Amino acid sequence: MNKKFINFIISKYLRFDKKHPFIYISFILAFLGILTGVATLIIAMAIMNGMDKEFEKKLKVMNYPITVYSSLVKVDKNTLKFLQKHFPSFKYSPYIETSAVIQANNNLNGVLLYGVDFKKEAELNYIFKKAIKDIKKTNLFDVVLGERLFNSLGIAKNEKVIMIFSKLSPFGFGVAPLIKKVRVVSYFKSGLIAYDKGIAYMNIEGLKRILHQNYYSGIHIWSPNPFEDIKKIKKILPSGVGVIGWWQQNGNFFAALKMEKRALFLVLMLIIIVASLNIISSLLMMIMSKRKEIALMMSLGASKKEIKAIFLKLGMIIGVVAIITGSLLGLLGVWVLKTFDIIKLPADVYGVSKLPVDLSFIDFMFINLGAFIIVLLSSVYPAMKAAQTDILETLRYE
Repeated sequence: MNKKFINFIISKYLRFDKKHPFIYISFILAFLGILTGVATLIIAMAIMNGMDKEFEKKLKVMNYPITVYSSLVKVDKNTLKFLQKHFPSFKYSPYIETSAVIQANNNLNGVLLYGVDFKKEAELNYIFKKAIKDIKKTNLFDVVLGERLFNSLGIAKNEKVIMIFSKLSPFGFGVAPLIKKVRVVSYFKSGLIAYDKGIAYMNIEGLKRILHQNYYSGIHIWSPNPFEDIKKIKKILPSGVGVIGWWQQNGNFFAALKMEKRALFLVLMLIIIVASLNIISSLLMMIMSKRKEIALMMSLGASKKEIKAIFLKLGMIIGVVAIITGSLLGLLGVWVLKTFDIIKLPADVYGVSKLPVDLSFIDFMFINLGAFIIVLLSSVYPAMKAAQTDILETLRYE
């Protein structure tokens, strides 16, 4: 193929033609449609990724990378020592879990109560660490509440409240609920309403005394690679001990986020598909208007491959330039959203006040690859149609 000839004809056809202005208007609309679609898709995927990672970060902290819990076999101090011996680099926070009701100022609120070692828990949970950073010394019956729960009770720090436990104790000829006065020393803020309103932490030694429980409900574990380390932990523990990862505790939630992201990708990709239809119509209109020129070029020695290459490259130039421009605009939009606090979110709903944006390289490549394939397919049919021009039929009356 004669590349100089092909490039010359392409440059000629890219110039504005006063006789057929609608063809070039259609080209411009196709260019703007693909540009808009690519830019919108990049920004949308960056926002989706940012929100996903923000939720993942919070859920990972509050649910912990790996949790070993009592099932058929009880988890106790021996289990903790056994794990520390085999995995000394991991961080551990044993806990006791129970439910309780907090009474303060005629308000009753149910909570899921965790008895933890405050120092060990702070090593795994940075949200809890922030809550107790100003506390120098803790007592047996000190409690840390979620911010929402703390505010709804209408109390101040270091104020005492009544805690009613779900476990019953013998009383006379019957049973009565366990009741204990505890001191609220601080509150944490996770950004997730379910946790801030329904979870509380208490000194594990104090909770042991109240419940008369010597074994743990479980052990929270931090490891550098929880996806692989969970398999190692399962191998060395008895089969009756439960082991679960943070991703398994929230499997349905993350599956829903992935489905939402895929659906958004496909819907926004339709913008590019619709814009690419303008490329098809523009090229077909150009082929119809340049039919005599095409026949003349073929009669003078231009091959079908060269004619096909002219219109294929013409469509690809419009599409690829639109993809590149759209990508640059999309990246600019992502940078602006990251740098400037343009969009503010209600922190009590989303857990963050600034819009989280995070564009992954894989998403960026998929967007560009998908757009490129759509543009390529849109240029193939008109190019094939141009190469099928009948020379004799077209030049019969010339």
